[in-house]
Amino acid sequence: MALGLYGGVMTALQSLLRRKLARRGRQEPGYLEAIEERFGRYAGEPSEGWLWVHAVSLGETRAAALWVDLLRERRPDIRILWTHGTATGRAEGRRHLRPGDVQVWLPWDAPGPVQRFLAHFRPRLGVLMETEVWPAVVRGCRMAGVPLLLANARLNARSWQRAQRLRWLAGPAYAGLSGVLAQTAGDADRLRTLGAPVDPPAGDTMGNVKFDVPWHPGAWGLGRTWRLAWQAATTASDAPGGRPILMLASSREGEEAAWCEAWRAQATHGAGICQIRPLWLIVPRHPQRFDAVEALLRQAGLRVVRRSTLGPLDAAKPVWPPVAREVDVLLGDSLGEMPWYYGLAQVALLGGSFAPLGGQNLIEAAACECPVVMGPNTFNFAEASEAAIAAGAAERVPDIATAVGRALDWLADPPALARAQAGCQTLLQAHAGAAARCVDAVLRWWDLSAPATAR
Repeated sequence: MALGLYGGVMTALQSLLRRKLARRGRQEPGYLEAIEERFGRYAGEPSEGWLWVHAVSLGETRAAALWVDLLRERRPDIRILWTHGTATGRAEGRRHLRPGDVQVWLPWDAPGPVQRFLAHFRPRLGVLMETEVWPAVVRGCRMAGVPLLLANARLNARSWQRAQRLRWLAGPAYAGLSGVLAQTAGDADRLRTLGAPVDPPAGDTMGNVKFDVPWHPGAWGLGRTWRLAWQAATTASDAPGGRPILMLASSREGEEAAWCEAWRAQATHGAGICQIRPLWLIVPRHPQRFDAVEALLRQAGLRVVRRSTLGPLDAAKPVWPPVAREVDVLLGDSLGEMPWYYGLAQVALLGGSFAPLGGQNLIEAAACECPVVMGPNTFNFAEASEAAIAAGAAERVPDIATAVGRALDWLADPPALARAQAGCQTLLQAHAGAAARCVDAVLRWWDLSAPATAR
């Protein structure tokens, strides 16, 4: 009855989805792509036999690609059906398509769109990434006989409390999954209380596949090359090592304004390294905010240059234009270049952790040997954050003003900064292997789901 009521409400709200996509598409044109797919209407002939992987946005898509790449090595015959919910997720997923794969939007979570999606693609097995449990999708898969896994699953305490209040809806959704591959013991316990079938044969926890982030020597090395060129271009008698580079990574609304206030206070009252004028690299989390963030920074009296004005990143001869050498902020207004940004920076402040938003994934920073200063709000990545602190790759502070000061302290103490950089590698080595374990579990379910005639 609860799922039926939910389905009726979601069906009635489909017209609002069209208006929302039209508004969002004015800022991000990717949302205007293939809109009818959102309602379960897909081009081409119906097909079957897919391994369906749903990765809603950028981070989930990158995480899914980690284990999908390993799976392809073992089973190159398996075709992947990718679905996404955001424009950045779909753009990232496009990079991971291989011949035979298909990429579409996940349908709106109402019975009609879900049924049309399942009838068109007839997946053999579905894998949802991290938190993407949609009641109508789960119910549709149960009715269609499609096993559905939740991989790299996480459920923080705040989300668990919200799910408990909506247990009439969340309970059937989680219980309707075929298997759950939880990141941590805490995630597994919280998921079990909602009726989720945490996968016993795989053990209580799988770990976090994001710790298996692949090394990007090209992009990281390019960042280091540009950093060295920057230091050479900005060397002066009062700054013999050149201007250092600090980063505010994946910042969210409100954090840039708080950073402006904190940096103004440091620059006015600070001493020592503040007089060297570090270059701040600010990379907003959402591309639709690039223009607004630039306007905010300029209104604060800061000189800004955008990454897009630098043109292609030449590894053989990196050249910082004269105007860039005098600025206060380099605004990271590009997508897919985080390894370059982290390679460029010496220390990063973790966006999303200073506002009550739950933080961002810091593992990519660790992979690029960029230590992190984080705020108090990392509930979306609690275990990874605590592990980073324990390894010495990150420190937690109460607010962004303290974070700015701590980043400057690291720059002023090269041995301490070197220890933090070493802690980044310690963190990754201690938590590697989850992607391979995920592949083992997915392939076990894949084989179980084979048609009787094929076994």
